[in-house]
Amino acid sequence: MAAVMEREVRTWARGGVTELVRQAQAGDEAAFGALYREHVGRVHALCLRLAGDRVRAEELTQDTFVRAWERLSTFRGDSAFSSWLHRLAVNMAFNESRARGRRMLRVLSEGHGEGIDGAWEHVPGVDMDLERAIAALPKGARQVFVLHDIEGYQHDEIASLTGIAVGTSKAHLFRARRLLREALNK
Repeated sequence: MAAVMEREVRTWARGGVTELVRQAQAGDEAAFGALYREHVGRVHALCLRLAGDRVRAEELTQDTFVRAWERLSTFRGDSAFSSWLHRLAVNMAFNESRARGRRMLRVLSEGHGEGIDGAWEHVPGVDMDLERAIAALPKGARQVFVLHDIEGYQHDEIASLTGIAVGTSKAHLFRARRLLREALNK
């Protein structure tokens, strides 16, 4: 059974991602599994950089693929599947962040005495100084840095995604780069 599955996955891979997507859109779970295996590493890395926390990144990665399965029929092929998937991951991260912020504000307003944790934790399991430095950036600066310098979004796109002004996006990027230089020069 596993050998048959591997042969089918290889056949799909030769046919290109569009064939895998087409089959997954038709409800083929094995095709979607192949898409998952092909893209999970990069989606997780993006979620890790945006979330700054390994546990949240793992949850966001899984949520992204669940949402991708649910919305696969909306993928028209106007862009690469990976671009569509990454945009979905970014939206999931921002929606989760907004919801988390609202929950924390609700807790604070109800007087439970819990504060918003403003300190970024060390990301366990990440050995690169740059990854630790990115994770340590303040939330806004980290999000803009990841979207602009790593993922290649333009400031107007970032502003639209995050709900901030273009000038604020540029200021966050400037701050992120300065903080990264300082952290890496220590």
